Amino acid sequence: MRMMLKVVVDTEAGTEGLSSAPESLDQLQETLQPDAFYGFVEDGQRAFITIFDLADPSQIPVVCEPIYRLTKGKITLTPCMNLEDTKKGIGEATARMQAMQGQSAQ
Repeated sequence: MRMMLKVVVDTEAGTEGLSSAPESLDQLQETLQPDAFYGFVEDGQRAFITIFDLADPSQIPVVCEPIYRLTKGKITLTPCMNLEDTKKGIGEATARMQAMQGQSAQ
């Protein structure tokens, strides 16, 4: 399943780990093989978002635990869709709603 991982890094932990950040990000890249990765600032803290495929829910601790340890950050992990997924889902939802309306009209 395609997932969006958002991490807001604890400022103190981020400052302490700044020198090892490039290697940590390389390891994250290798583990997740993300479709996208963006770094930004949120509420004055370092943050990043990455989009990746989570093959199995049992991999959530594999992904999150190293990030918790390195960043002492807040993690949000959210299922998400690309444009193709969204169109497919809307098409299926529309068909099901029309079928339900047809059944209730009878």
